[in-house]
Amino acid sequence: MVGASQRPGSVGNQVIRQLQGGGFPGRILPVNPRHDQVEGIECLDSLALAGPVDLAVLALSNDQLERSLQDAITNRARSLAIFASCFGEASDGRPLAARLVQLARQGGIPVCGGNGMGYVNLDRQLRVTGFYQPFDLITGGVTFLTHSGSLFSAMLHNHRNIRFNLVVSTGNELTTRMDDYIAYSLSMETTAVIGLFLETVRDTQGMATALAAAAEKDVPVVALKVGRTGRSKKAVATHSAALAGEYEAFTAFASAYNVHLVATMDEMADTLELFSQPRRAGPGGLGTVHDSGGERSLLIDIADRVGVPLASISQKTRDRLGEVLDPGLEPDNPVDAWGTGRDAANIFSEALHALATDDAVGVVAFSVDLTAEESPEGGYGQIPIEVASSTNKPVVVLGNLAGSIDPVESALLHQVGIPVLRGTETGMRAIGHLLTHRDRSGRMRGTVGPPPSTLELWKARLATGATLDEAASLDLLSDFGLPVVSSTKVRGLGDALNAAEACGYPIALKISGVAHKSEAGGVILGVDKPASLIRAWETLAPLSEELIVQPMAPRGVELALGVVRDELFGPIVVIAAGGVMIEVLADKVTALPPIDPETARRLLGDLKIGKLVNGYRGNPVRDLDAAAAAIVRMGDLAAHLGHLVESIDLNPLILLESGCVAVDALAVGRAPSIS
Repeated sequence: MVGASQRPGSVGNQVIRQLQGGGFPGRILPVNPRHDQVEGIECLDSLALAGPVDLAVLALSNDQLERSLQDAITNRARSLAIFASCFGEASDGRPLAARLVQLARQGGIPVCGGNGMGYVNLDRQLRVTGFYQPFDLITGGVTFLTHSGSLFSAMLHNHRNIRFNLVVSTGNELTTRMDDYIAYSLSMETTAVIGLFLETVRDTQGMATALAAAAEKDVPVVALKVGRTGRSKKAVATHSAALAGEYEAFTAFASAYNVHLVATMDEMADTLELFSQPRRAGPGGLGTVHDSGGERSLLIDIADRVGVPLASISQKTRDRLGEVLDPGLEPDNPVDAWGTGRDAANIFSEALHALATDDAVGVVAFSVDLTAEESPEGGYGQIPIEVASSTNKPVVVLGNLAGSIDPVESALLHQVGIPVLRGTETGMRAIGHLLTHRDRSGRMRGTVGPPPSTLELWKARLATGATLDEAASLDLLSDFGLPVVSSTKVRGLGDALNAAEACGYPIALKISGVAHKSEAGGVILGVDKPASLIRAWETLAPLSEELIVQPMAPRGVELALGVVRDELFGPIVVIAAGGVMIEVLADKVTALPPIDPETARRLLGDLKIGKLVNGYRGNPVRDLDAAAAAIVRMGDLAAHLGHLVESIDLNPLILLESGCVAVDALAVGRAPSIS
């Protein structure tokens, strides 16, 4: 412990106290030439006197780090922890952090930090942190890894009985990144769920490997990624000295590896608590029992908003509920079980048992305000305990107001492994993650593409960095199996008239080689006869040397598909509301290629315009299978050629009652780098 100190509250003192108070069974060697002893342990004058150690902790200022790291390498330290920011100038004039990375890599020493708060490994009774953490922590199954030091302490100080095996403040990750800690936590037999608070991903391949390993072991990963807005992305870059990828690209990356994304730390806590219990959701939806009609209605509203399916219970279950509920209460899910208050505990228990035995119920929730009770029998806590003992399905308590939950009742439930979720919305979102985890198959599919000779031609064409015009872009899509409208390029009015006659009126006349044709006034639709075509030609011919004749596509729901290249995560497929709505609604989802048909359908359902696809308000139902197939094919294109493009835009893809058709497209090759 280099920089050990007798001064109470100092980092150099807290590290020793945390090691001692946490019961670390190994040898602790304080190093400080100004002290004879620290916290009753003899102090060494230098690291050199310690000899080889498993871990050298540097509780030092930035200006002492370079020399101390060299000493650690000389003395064959096997690993290192740094708390200081590592900002400043090194002896060779470079940034200090860069010099420390070079030294650590040359010496083969992994570093935790710097600019972090260390770590607590409760499985090994090892606390390497210079900041006070409670000494009564009980080991559990939750790993929490964070780029935020404050959240490192906040989670360890939680008052909701979330129990950890490992918590790491990764800091600016000089050598050891979050994916390394994920890999380590997966080697711990106690790990049941992993939580991540991310500012950036420094190694996408390493992270992909770690997340794939978690999926293979069926260890859920829950992540909160900051940097959604321009201002927060700037703050992230300043804080962590790393550029954050676009949030949409991270969302696609996370989804590909079945990571559960949360929006707040309260949702994170509820989700970690729910996944830390060993039971997984059965088939079906959520069944809930309430002691309030108003809170029942609140849950129904929130379930609709966050997409949690409420179970459609059988007539047998409804009959069973009808036998125990007071007159006037609806025997259906969700269940409002509070009537006169007569024999309330038994009614709640019977209602929960009825739901737990229904095949349509995958998760059972007792949604009550777990407040302290004056009666000698106590509160509601014993009811879900008894129900959980009779079923293998997850049984949870869902409190509607976090601040009203009684700690005694909550502790009783945690002792027997029943999660207490704190807040109607955060709890419902956590249950949604549990159901989603059940439904995600994790299947990876191979890609389908054109014949090798055709594929090589497109590779060569895009590798030049050229922008393909509309006709060529549609040809590219067609070669990957997307249905496209026929297009004919024309340079003279006569050719245009012949093309229109061949494809049949009405037609669309467009300018060529322009990305946003409508904004440029370069599109005339519904040209229904030769005279109209002549007038349209006179309007558009001055704008372009070459025009395009297309048959008018049928009316339908307009979708936009595209591929963009993200600097961190590579090619990303974008699915959005199409036509002019693409910018007005900002309704879009993203996915990492390749994409399987099941994922394609889910992505469509996540769009606001997904309701239109399903025949909203009497509109015809569109061909969902055809739309999903088009998304799959775009994913194939991205998987084969995404590294060679800056972007591909297909807008619109018109969804019909039977089939779909791509009407306009533009592909931009990636300009070759100049070395």
